Amino acid sequence: MKALVVRLDSFGDVLLAGPAVRAVAAHSSHVTLLCGPRGEPAARLLPGVDDVIVWDAPWEGFDPPTVREADVEGLVRRLRGAAFDAALVLTSFHQSPLPTALLLRLADVRRIGADSVDHPGRLLDVRHRRLPGRHEAEAALDTAAAMGFPPHPGDDGRLRVLPPPDTVALTGNGPYVVLHPGASAPARAWSPQRCVEAVESLVYAGHRVVVTGGPDETALTREVAGDLAVDLGGRTVPRTLAGVLRDAGVVVCGNTGPAHLAAAVGTPVVSLFAPVVPAERWAPYGVPSVLLGDQNAPCADTRACHCPVPGHPCLDEVTAQDVVAAVHKLLGETT
Repeated sequence: MKALVVRLDSFGDVLLAGPAVRAVAAHSSHVTLLCGPRGEPAARLLPGVDDVIVWDAPWEGFDPPTVREADVEGLVRRLRGAAFDAALVLTSFHQSPLPTALLLRLADVRRIGADSVDHPGRLLDVRHRRLPGRHEAEAALDTAAAMGFPPHPGDDGRLRVLPPPDTVALTGNGPYVVLHPGASAPARAWSPQRCVEAVESLVYAGHRVVVTGGPDETALTREVAGDLAVDLGGRTVPRTLAGVLRDAGVVVCGNTGPAHLAAAVGTPVVSLFAPVVPAERWAPYGVPSVLLGDQNAPCADTRACHCPVPGHPCLDEVTAQDVVAAVHKLLGETT
């Protein structure tokens, strides 16, 4: 059976779809993952994926293309030509799968399933209703099971990526803690000054610190690392970042893709979690973690990209010493 799994949003969202992808792969001869450009690097890290189709959907992202720019007809032709037997459409709890399901129906996909609050008409063959309080990774697995794709009995359901390379040439020898200061949305990021203070406090507490960030975050990582930490800003791609995170004792970061990548390589996470989305759905999954940040702040559940509360209190009231204590807890040390 040829199966299609769809997850059109971000890097971290695609990683959270990984257990469901493996469940589909356990019952299929070939699995294609349809994802957006932000999710493509994660898609290429997932076990069970045989092929990746990248498409920028007009209803996803911060700056989506127009319908014409997205070449909807071209996508439908490509999907029809692939002759998929089944498609599993995965979305976040606040997104509708129905625009995607319509395109899949036009592409003659034989069987389509998704988690849907809205009445799907003839667009879905399997309409799943997620259980309250389920983590996004669990909700995706539930939807896959409803489609007839239960996980393999030996699969623990955790996040997973293909084995990353050795990265000691980047990090240097010896144990270290990773601090990743950036986030996809400013509302989810700890302030640079707090990150600087955390590096200083971690180094003072005897830890070697590695600071990570993407190509567009080099000024930020340079500021945060200073003269005390290893600055890997702009020096990793997702596969090598996975190696850096795998070998860390603990990863300190916000609710952003690297938190889920750390979970996928089995590394504990100190999660600086802004409550703009609920932690029960988006916290690091399947690894030891400590959640920091006021989960009852006024910004809770707003899904805001920019903090609507002056001073960003949900995160910036977290101190460097709070982070050091959380790191020590996860390392099994005492402060």
